[in-house]
Amino acid sequence: MCGIAGFSGPGAMPDQARPVLERMIHTLAHRGPDGYGFHAEPGVGLAHARLSIIDLATGDQPIHNERQTVWTVFNGEIFNYVELREALEAAGHRFYTHSDTEVIVHLYDRYGDRFVDHLNGQFAIALWDRERQRLVLARDRTGIRPLFHARSAGRIWFASEVKALHAVLPETATLSPLGLVQALTYWSIPDPDTVYERVRSLPPGCLLSVERDGRENLTRFWDWTFPRAEETSPARVYRDVDQAAADLRALLVDAVRLQLRADVPVGAYLSGGLDSSGIVALIRGFTDTPVRTFSVAFEDDEFDESVHQAAMVRHLGTDHTTLRCGRRDIGEAFPRLLRHVETPILRTAPAPLMLLAESVHRHGYKVVLTGEGADEVFGGYDLFKEAKVRRFWARQPHSKVRPLLLGRLYGYLNNSPVSQSGFAQSFFGQGMEHLGRPIFAHVPRWSTSMRAMAMLSPELRASVGPWDPLSAYEQTLPADIMDWSPLARDQYVEAKSLLAGYLLSAQGDRVSMAHSVEGRYPYLDHRLIEFASRLPPSFKVRGMTEKYLLRRALAGLLPADILRRTKQPYRAPDSQSFFFDGKPLDYVADLMSADRIRAAGYFDPTAVGHLFEKCRHGGATSFADNQAFVGVLSTMLVHHECAKWRSVPRAQPTGPDRYAYR
Repeated sequence: MCGIAGFSGPGAMPDQARPVLERMIHTLAHRGPDGYGFHAEPGVGLAHARLSIIDLATGDQPIHNERQTVWTVFNGEIFNYVELREALEAAGHRFYTHSDTEVIVHLYDRYGDRFVDHLNGQFAIALWDRERQRLVLARDRTGIRPLFHARSAGRIWFASEVKALHAVLPETATLSPLGLVQALTYWSIPDPDTVYERVRSLPPGCLLSVERDGRENLTRFWDWTFPRAEETSPARVYRDVDQAAADLRALLVDAVRLQLRADVPVGAYLSGGLDSSGIVALIRGFTDTPVRTFSVAFEDDEFDESVHQAAMVRHLGTDHTTLRCGRRDIGEAFPRLLRHVETPILRTAPAPLMLLAESVHRHGYKVVLTGEGADEVFGGYDLFKEAKVRRFWARQPHSKVRPLLLGRLYGYLNNSPVSQSGFAQSFFGQGMEHLGRPIFAHVPRWSTSMRAMAMLSPELRASVGPWDPLSAYEQTLPADIMDWSPLARDQYVEAKSLLAGYLLSAQGDRVSMAHSVEGRYPYLDHRLIEFASRLPPSFKVRGMTEKYLLRRALAGLLPADILRRTKQPYRAPDSQSFFFDGKPLDYVADLMSADRIRAAGYFDPTAVGHLFEKCRHGGATSFADNQAFVGVLSTMLVHHECAKWRSVPRAQPTGPDRYAYR
């Protein structure tokens, strides 16, 4: 796990390349504290910050092929590198390291741009082909590792985090009005857009080549895809659910086995739910790898799962560490969180995970396995069951009985939207006119998050112009999505909107790498996703039981109460984390003041003032108010960081091309 940065283009190898590369990569020191590496030659500059996990002795990057005509810097892990290396050596390739990185350059030599098809891993790759004078950028299938790029003065600049681009191109530190309203609506911004005017994100599962003449070619090498609805009946896929569960367990065991590969100790997060407990149980039951477990506990009972965590620790017999997190801890950590996340967010939940990663690092661990991804792959969220009930209800819209099924959802919430049947029918009844659209399941969620839109200033609204969030999002979806089952449509939108853009970023890569910790996600092994995508919907959500087949596959490994436990999403206190005895934290009072809001120009000071007072007095109990407050505050923090970068002098290479170095 590491950080990468660099640039490519005409005249991009002058005398001052090294200082420019250093300026970029030093902003990513938290991603790779174990050393820096550089390579530059006419046309390209590559920089790398290393977190040593595999091949501690000879794995320094950049890495090259035998003839030194292909160079790469790489962030992530190639889990099947052992098998790839054996095949490449049998074909005549010679290796000079024992790292997983080196298989990349040899695969490129052999397969060209299709080298990515052979990788089982999580990666952001920059590869330079000297003979063809082309740069190749590639990102893993589900978007676990980030990769950003920007164009300036005929060159392309790239980096693992946007701050490395800001360091040399301060003009990129300007927020996009459209990007902001997307973040406040969808929880994330559809790739390739970002919240920054001139910065692009390489979409998951995509490869971008930049040719000698500057032409850019973007190709998608993988995507979540599902068969036509009529092709997913149990009779056509699996007649025997027990056989399907056995096949799934075998895949899970192999995914975990591969992701345990490391030359340093490996830990695991243990939330007390099915997903993370399953990962740890698989490690203990099918490998010889010792594993240390870590979890976060809250002082608020509504969010705390420590009872379930303790039960799993007793069952699995792990050496365990619990981080206890209070509201003030969250509020005080929030500015630091936003410096790492680099984009507005609607929840405080990433902050405790950042503090947990700090604890993991403090205990001497660089790698943790997590249960993220199981809900998207196997149908775990209440959103999927909610959409199923709403579709059932829509067949008889005047039924008084069908909407009562909603009462079986969201039992973990103190202020559940289903606690009063009248409100539940009103809330979940909205958007029924969108029944035949692929975004149907997400209308209630996006309607809630759009409460923040009421905070926008008239000037920002005008700059965005007319914008329909539902139609805009549908333009990003596959042309054949309506041929899929309803659950498949919901899974695809969830994977693209929440998983890649928020969970794997704000709650994943950014918070773990803030403390030099690599998160690994066995449930996102692409073989597992492809297996699950072919399954009948009833193997995922059966009746009102989520992740049905996953529960069957883990049977015998976990206690019965964990196997039966209903999904409780990870959450943390939101607006409550910023006010104590009616007083805001100092930075909150400053950033949310009318003068600061007015000067920034994104929000209406009067509307924000009303929301601020509501939160200060503890009256913000709804998701809508809490998300709006966190959205405004996080935007102001990102704006504050942007102002710092815009004051930094621009840095770019100038002078004659005349040397190369490592």
